[in-house]
Amino acid sequence: MDIIINSLYSNKDIFLRELISNGSDSLDKIRFLSLTDPNALGVGDAEKLEIKIKIDKERGVISIRDRGVGMTKTELKENLGTIAKSGTSAFLDTMQKGGDVNLIGQFGVGFYSVYLVADFVSVRSKHNDDDKQWIWESKADGAFAISEDLGEPLDRGCEIEIYLKEEAQEYLEVSKLKELVGKYSEFITHPIYIYASKDVDEEVPVEEDDEVANEDAEDETDADDDDDSEDDSADDDDVSDEDDTPKTKTVSKTVWDWELLNDSKAIWLRSSSDVDDAEYTKFYKALAKEDKAPLAYTHFKAEGDVEFKAILFIPEIAPSDMFDNYYNKASALKLYVRRVFISDEFDELLPKYLSFIKGIVDSDTLPLNVSRETLQQHTSLKTIKKKLVRKALDMIRKMAEEGDTGDDSAESETEVDASSEETKYDKFWKSFGKAIKLGIIEDASNRMRLAKLLRFYTSKSGDELVSLERYVERMKAGQKTIYYLAGESREQLEKSPFLERLLAKDYEVIYFTDPIDEYTMQNLTEFDEFKFSNASKEDLKFGDADDSEKKRNKALRDDFKAFTKWWQTVLPSDDVEAVKISNRLVTTPCSVVTSKYGWAANMERVMKTQA
Repeated sequence: MDIIINSLYSNKDIFLRELISNGSDSLDKIRFLSLTDPNALGVGDAEKLEIKIKIDKERGVISIRDRGVGMTKTELKENLGTIAKSGTSAFLDTMQKGGDVNLIGQFGVGFYSVYLVADFVSVRSKHNDDDKQWIWESKADGAFAISEDLGEPLDRGCEIEIYLKEEAQEYLEVSKLKELVGKYSEFITHPIYIYASKDVDEEVPVEEDDEVANEDAEDETDADDDDDSEDDSADDDDVSDEDDTPKTKTVSKTVWDWELLNDSKAIWLRSSSDVDDAEYTKFYKALAKEDKAPLAYTHFKAEGDVEFKAILFIPEIAPSDMFDNYYNKASALKLYVRRVFISDEFDELLPKYLSFIKGIVDSDTLPLNVSRETLQQHTSLKTIKKKLVRKALDMIRKMAEEGDTGDDSAESETEVDASSEETKYDKFWKSFGKAIKLGIIEDASNRMRLAKLLRFYTSKSGDELVSLERYVERMKAGQKTIYYLAGESREQLEKSPFLERLLAKDYEVIYFTDPIDEYTMQNLTEFDEFKFSNASKEDLKFGDADDSEKKRNKALRDDFKAFTKWWQTVLPSDDVEAVKISNRLVTTPCSVVTSKYGWAANMERVMKTQA
């Protein structure tokens, strides 16, 4: 048994998650039975569908009480005794036969995680169909005992008493259990209470000794004021009348009471039309532990082979360590199964470039391995990831469309409205633009979707960021390629001789100033059937030359053939591949360009700085 338990679980903290989950399932069952049998719930406290946790430090015991369906003697033996007595071989056989089987509860394995922290456990249980109350006890040593429980009546449900091991005494702290409930069971449907102390202030009567001391102090003060006027004495008469009321003082007192631990609501279970913006903002702040509202969010339910519900949020500001240890960082999504937290360290849910997105994914049908700690290798994960990526990109696209004026000749009122929305996407691009560029490099299947999210400055954009779609809309008639130039800064690019002829012909040129842009453009070769053309490379073509101009250019090359050949012999052959007559220059006598398939000068600069 020890071998099975310790091989299934790597984190001791999850014992509380498993027991609370089992208690919640039990409460769900009795609530379902009460739909057809109103008497199933009973009366008074028995009607309260809740889970209560209490610590006894003197005995080293944690007790967890639920008012669920409970278990009969036979059910105690079948549900909790299977592994302890004879189920080990059956459990292992089942694991070998089918990897997709969710074994939690079937063999009581979820319950047996309690032995990670306990050396002895007792379960007191009462079922409506059984007149007697029973107690199950075991040390997980291959033996267990079931006997009639003559202790405090439970009415209905179970109470688990966990006798902690010496090395697990940290779980006797209320703060520790609060932390675990907040992490793993925050969104359990039923209320979870813990018996805890708190300090309160209350008014109490002043005791006789204190009153005498106060009177002595007042007498000394009165002696100093014997020369006061008659008006003051009249005021003293008023005060003396007030002295007849009972005197009290404020004292701090420690009281013990049941404290609710899970007041957060699982809003993803509701329809998106029933949740307002304020609720989404409040939920995001609690989930992300942030004080700022999200830039955008999407709430959806996926149906089909794998059903799940999800809410995704985009933070307003990127984490300071967003690109530190980039390829080893897990996504910021939390995975729940039936509102029970499983993990927030899954690489399979979102690609690396979307790791800034926060939110939750909750599935009732997601297959899990026996410990709930590691997802089985299953095609459902790929399906979930595909849907999450599509929804995330749709959310970003909608935000981008809201910020895009779309029409350069729009009325001023429309422009004012659009500019306020545009600031929202500008914030996103400033914080997460690099992530979108990384996505173009890494995610070939969504490359075109991501390309539409790119924003950049151009030779005609002024202070406005432009999308590729806007660029294509503004292309000159007959223009066949999208021109761009990469460099250190926009100011440097505006003065580049590579652009002289392009600007003279009134072509719009995209300015790329981020080092990652060079890598991005190696993967993004075309957009909307238009090829990209780097203005710093030798294959630059304008596409507007007629036959006469082509003949003139050919004649010019022939006339200067001897001259270019001479330059070829003078210049070092290791550095210069060819010397050609160019039609890209206007005022600059010559420029050095890169060969068609070589690294651009800016790319070489980037590589040297990263070496």
